[in-house]
Amino acid sequence: MTRIAFIGLGNMGGPMAANLVKAGHAVVGFDLAHDVLKAAEATGVKAANVLTEALADAEAVITMLPMGRHVLTVWTDILRSVPKGTLLIDSSTIDVDSARKAHAMAGDAGCLSLDAPVSGGTGGAAAGTLTFMAGGSQESFAGARPLLEVMGKKIVHCGDAGAGQAAKICNNMILGVSMIGVCEAFVLGEKLGLSHQALFDVASTSSGQCWSINTYCPVPGPVPTSPANNDYKPGFMAALMLKDLRLAQEAALSSGASTPLGAEAAQLFALFDKQGNGARDFSAIIEMFREAD
Repeated sequence: MTRIAFIGLGNMGGPMAANLVKAGHAVVGFDLAHDVLKAAEATGVKAANVLTEALADAEAVITMLPMGRHVLTVWTDILRSVPKGTLLIDSSTIDVDSARKAHAMAGDAGCLSLDAPVSGGTGGAAAGTLTFMAGGSQESFAGARPLLEVMGKKIVHCGDAGAGQAAKICNNMILGVSMIGVCEAFVLGEKLGLSHQALFDVASTSSGQCWSINTYCPVPGPVPTSPANNDYKPGFMAALMLKDLRLAQEAALSSGASTPLGAEAAQLFALFDKQGNGARDFSAIIEMFREAD
């Protein structure tokens, strides 16, 4: 059993913490939102009223926060309270520069650290089937792996500090671009008189196959578990896809990489978000293409 402080218990963090409890770990959670904290408490997470209470006696600290600035602020507070040797894991999706700054802060405090963003959405968080993309030292990765394996199915050590975040934004840029392509193809198919099932049966088994079709098809019917069959209730919100695409564009600009399709995807999701769709699943962007006529 490991004593774990889990900071950030929202749509992803809550079920991740619950899986750690199910595996027999002692988890103390903290979140600024009272209702979120109460929901986590119902799954066996011990609720802390203040951050320092969650950190007391913690052997490992996991954070799941919105943005890089939040991670840096919270890690500053954490590192004032935990002893040397404590393992800090950040599973937020943030910019690479902030991730590297967080690692440097942890190193200066004598703590182990890992950036370990996830892929798999809220369904994967609940089922414990997330993919973790980890960046940090071999020692940190080895210490974190038993905990990550409770919450995820695929654990990949991508390299040194910040490599996990780099892998995450590259992966999600692929996802954003591919989903737009799939949505455009289904709208074109509709105009040409193809049924959704016919196009799915062809594309999902031939050269057009990808996760956005085979697992997350943006039209109702072919994949019963996709959000398209539940009025696009989010597994992964459009606002979060926009956030990741913008992070990818920031990284492309700073590194000198050419990503024209990634840039176009960011613009399209920005428009979709501006239309009031940020809280819907990102695959609902297919409706924007239908309405473009």
